[in-house]
Amino acid sequence: MLSEVLGNTYKLWQEIQKHLRSEYGDLVEEWKYYGQKSGWLKKTLKKKRNLFFFTPFKNYFRITFVFGARAVAEVEKSDLPESIKETLKNARKYAEGRGLSIEVKFPEDVQNIIKLVAIKVNN
Repeated sequence: MLSEVLGNTYKLWQEIQKHLRSEYGDLVEEWKYYGQKSGWLKKTLKKKRNLFFFTPFKNYFRITFVFGARAVAEVEKSDLPESIKETLKNARKYAEGRGLSIEVKFPEDVQNIIKLVAIKVNN
């Protein structure tokens, strides 16, 4: 069912999952329904730590992170695109940190997600 919804981007999701399993071992994934407005989201955790939320859409998906201050500083120092850095820098600050959502539609988006997950895991 997920492959039907994601269309051609399903292979991008599989690529991300394959990398995460090889790099970080078994991760916990929980599907939750957050209501009509948000719909279904898959929360991915390493042990008990939330890494990101996965939201499927027709022919693409979104990955949403919440970064604490140390992780935000690492993103700013990274070689990630300036647009990602600016979005995170301008994101509203909550007690948990700053939120960042990336729509994954193209193969080049995969490397950005992989880098962001590494920053999240290490900070």
